[in-house]
Parts: sequence; structure tokens; C-alpha cells
Amino acid sequence: MDISSASQAQGAAYIRPPGFFKRLTAIDWLFGAGLLAAALYALSRFGAYMDIYERAILVLAAPTFAFVGWTFKPVRWLMPLVALLALWAVQLYGGSLDAANQKFFLKYMLSSQSAILWMSALFVFSTVFYWLGLLTRSPFGGSVGSKLCWAAVVLGFTGMMVRWYESYLIGTDVGHIPVSNLYEVFILFSMITAMFYLYYEQRYQTRQLGPFVLLVISAAVGFLLWYTVARDAAEIQPLVPALQSWWMKIHVPANFIGYGTFALAAMVGSAYLLKSHGILADRLPSLEVLDDVMYKAISVGFAFFTVATILGALWAAEAWGGYWSWDPKETWALIVWLNYAAWLHMRLMSGLRGRAAAWWALIGLVVTTFAFLGVNMFLSGLHSYGKL
Repeated sequence: MDISSASQAQGAAYIRPPGFFKRLTAIDWLFGAGLLAAALYALSRFGAYMDIYERAILVLAAPTFAFVGWTFKPVRWLMPLVALLALWAVQLYGGSLDAANQKFFLKYMLSSQSAILWMSALFVFSTVFYWLGLLTRSPFGGSVGSKLCWAAVVLGFTGMMVRWYESYLIGTDVGHIPVSNLYEVFILFSMITAMFYLYYEQRYQTRQLGPFVLLVISAAVGFLLWYTVARDAAEIQPLVPALQSWWMKIHVPANFIGYGTFALAAMVGSAYLLKSHGILADRLPSLEVLDDVMYKAISVGFAFFTVATILGALWAAEAWGGYWSWDPKETWALIVWLNYAAWLHMRLMSGLRGRAAAWWALIGLVVTTFAFLGVNMFLSGLHSYGKL
């Protein structure tokens, strides 16, 4: 066979994979149609209470979450399940917060505080089982850890949705999306970090990263429980005037996608360092996989953190009359941005790999933690909404 014949044979053997939309199934399209129908119903039912920006956010949420569900298939059952549990809780409340202490399922499972306590316990149990699975080489431990992590995600999102409703039961002037203080954003951080981890768990078909990523989630849960008890943080408070804006609905979630993925990358970096030094080397994924997860997590986080920073500047201009004021929170957000911009630059321009990249990602978690929490503890400024 001559070269041209061989090339033709190879070309005939190659089949181009179908495009993204051609890979979608009837269930995918049904999921997307359901989200669109729900958004349109909410718009017709509650649109009169929204401004033009909130209506736009609601309408755009349907294709956004449809894409997420098409990319990460478990979301197709996660969202309906959370919606059903939240609607069940709304029905049990019957328009009165007093029902939280009178009805069994509200008191012990579906009220926001109960659901979030369950979420916290399940994340800790998940961490334990992931570590047992890793240390004993038991697939059972990793499997249980993964299921417990999913259960925690379900109850965490349910708790957030119910808390949103509870805020309106207190008063229409009090009601707000639950991303306004340290208590609420620590829940959001835990949920986002867990969701991104579960995506990578499925994408790379490995549960060996669970023990490391769940450690940082359990640490967040530990702080959340302490903060709840020491500061009565679970109590829903009215928003301060600067936070009474639709900007909060998009700025804060985008910010915490960045924080969550940066934390995930750091914990994967710690696994990389252990394996590169021969510790748990036969139980962890390959260095190439660890490096790839670290790079992709930082890339996603950097993109969302950049968007969040731009949105924050626009919000600041509306609230305080200027895009940038060198407030401590703004300054440290810039430091975080520059840190990961440099990491990605070195990765793309100089081929940064190996232990240096892993150490940098791990140190980046320290910088990010101070920007997230340390500023509230030790500094003050325009962003002092979550003082310890």
C-alpha cells in the first residue's frame, strides 16, 4: 500500500466525535426545558417585585444552569431534588416561622439551621470515610465518602434555599439572598468547593483527592459551627443599605467560585507534594493528573475571580461613588488576583510545573484565606460586613 492509500485508510478509520449539542440526549433537553419553564413561571409570578436587572438574572439563570447540567450530569437530579425539598419546607412553614419549632421535619431536618447542621455533619463524616478509603485502599470507603459528600451538598443547598424563604417570612424588607455575611458565605464556600471537587472526581474517575479537598471543607465547617455558637450567626439580619443591591446576587457567588477553586487547587497541590516525596505515592493519582486538576481549578477560579472583581468595582461605583478606594478588602482582592495571574503566566509562558507550582498553589491558599477571613478579623473598611 502506498502512502496516499494509507492516508486514505487512516482518514476513513477516523470518525469525528459529534459536536456538543449533538451529544445531548432527550433527558438533557427536557432538563433545559424544565429550567426555562420554571424561570418563566417565576418571572410571571414574581416579576412585579423585581427590577429589570433581577429579571435579567432570572432569565439568564435558565440557560446557565442548563449548560451546567449538560456538562455535569448529576446536576440534572440535584436541582430538582433540592427544589422539591425546599418546596416541601415552604409548604410546611405555611407562612409562619413558628412552624419551625412545631413540625417534626422542619425542626429536625428542613429548616435552614437543621439542614445546615446536617450538611456540616455529613461533610465531616465524608472526610473520615474518604481518608479510611485512601489509607486502607478500600473502594468502599471512597464510595461512602462520595455519597455522603453528595448528601451534604443536597442538604446544604436546601438549607440555603429555605433560609432565603425564611428571611422573607421575617419581613419583605428583610428578605434577601443568603450570601450577605460570614455565616452564609462559609456555607456557600463549602458548597462550591464540594461541587467542583465532585465534578473532578467524576471527570478523572478517582476518589483519591477526596481526603485532601474535604479537609479544607471540614475546616470551613468547623469555623462555621464555632461562629454559629459563639456569635449566634445563624440569626437572619436585615441587610445594611450598601448590600441592598442586585449586584450582590452575582458578585458574591462569582467571588466564591474563585475562593472555592483556589482552595481545591491548594489541597490538590498538597497531594502532589506528598506523592512527589514518595508519601502515599501508590495510592494517589499520577503526578500528571494532579498537575492537570490543579491547573484547571486555578484557571476556572481566576476567570470567575476576575469577573467578580470587575463586578465589585461597578457595585462600588454605584454604592460609594468610586470604582476603587484601596479599601483593605479591595487591596487584598487585588493581591489574590495578582498572585494567580502570576501563577498562570508562569505556567503558560515558562511551563511552570512540579513542586514549585504545587507550593505556590498551597501558599496561595494562605493569601486567599487572609483576603477572605483575615481582613475581617484584623482590618476594617467599607467591606466590614462580617466582623468577628
